Amino acid sequence: MNRRTENVRFRLWQGRRSRLLSPLSMEPYAVQRRNKPVECRVFLLGALVLSICGFFFFGGCQRPENSVEVIIDDGGDFPDFLVGTWRASSGGVEIVFGPDGKISSAVVSLGRVRLKPGRDTTTQMLLGGKGIFKPGKWTVQYSPDKRELGVDIVVEHFRVELGDNVVQGKTRDFYIGSVSSDGQSWWADRYKFPEYIVDTDKYPNYKLPFDPNDSPSESVTFQKVTESN
Repeated sequence: MNRRTENVRFRLWQGRRSRLLSPLSMEPYAVQRRNKPVECRVFLLGALVLSICGFFFFGGCQRPENSVEVIIDDGGDFPDFLVGTWRASSGGVEIVFGPDGKISSAVVSLGRVRLKPGRDTTTQMLLGGKGIFKPGKWTVQYSPDKRELGVDIVVEHFRVELGDNVVQGKTRDFYIGSVSSDGQSWWADRYKFPEYIVDTDKYPNYKLPFDPNDSPSESVTFQKVTESN
């Protein structure tokens, strides 16, 4: 990561340090790694990805507004060329920005389910059971001078029933990168901060290990979606 990207990343997280780091304690990670085999993590993560991919939206619960914070570095307005739908070239992620810069909806990487800020989303699983997703505070920051866009999407809590098993926890996806001069592409680095807890007969309430110091960024290219008439 170059110094310019690190500076924008710091500004986006400034004032929210405790909220960012609280679920990422290294002490639980060290304990879990000593007590559980690595094979368990691989198996359970595979089951999570395969099982959470089929959802059917059937309801939501609206919560208070102000669930999206928008920061423009020079204090100006959110640029018109960023308004609309941005879709990742892979992974199914999609982010929709309104005229004020707030995110109206986003398809998150976890299950590829569409969430709306401030609204709990309930989904019906194809194999029975249901999934519940509660978004946290989302943040959008744009630097006009550097044409750098940062987006912080938090799922404060989710719970998915997989037959008799349950997967729950929280996730945080942070995207930051440059927007092309024509306003049609956004080249972002993605940083993931997952916290998964599985509840099975063999592994009751087992927190899957995650080391925040060993989580490399992933390059993601977003394209502006042209609205059809």
